Amino acid sequence: MMDLDDAGCWARLLIRDRDGKFPALMDEILAQAGIQTVLTGIRMPRMNSIMERWVQSYRRELLDRCLLWNERHLRHALREYEQFYNQHRAHQALGQAAPLRTIPDPITDPEQIIDLNIRRRDQLGGTLHEYSHAA
Repeated sequence: MMDLDDAGCWARLLIRDRDGKFPALMDEILAQAGIQTVLTGIRMPRMNSIMERWVQSYRRELLDRCLLWNERHLRHALREYEQFYNQHRAHQALGQAAPLRTIPDPITDPEQIIDLNIRRRDQLGGTLHEYSHAA
């Protein structure tokens, strides 16, 4: 917390699991510093793994590839990536569909495959790419 103060930063929330390695004293110290502790759900072992996987994807696919200038730029990049992740990025667990978009019907006509016209749209300066069929 001293390092955050020295950097001129502050935190409002700390999200953590219910592991016994976090003593009650830690919550008290954080509360005195104005940081609210939020505990993950009871008997929800997958909660951490799902969030850790999302953070890992965000970090590997975006943060490792671009330079963020300030908090405003970070928030913009996060919004863009969240939209990309939910509407365009293929997910193996969903049969290569996106969470908010169903997978299109396969093209079986050979003539349509030959005349396939794919458009690419770059986002965040070319870090993310969206591909779609041109009408």
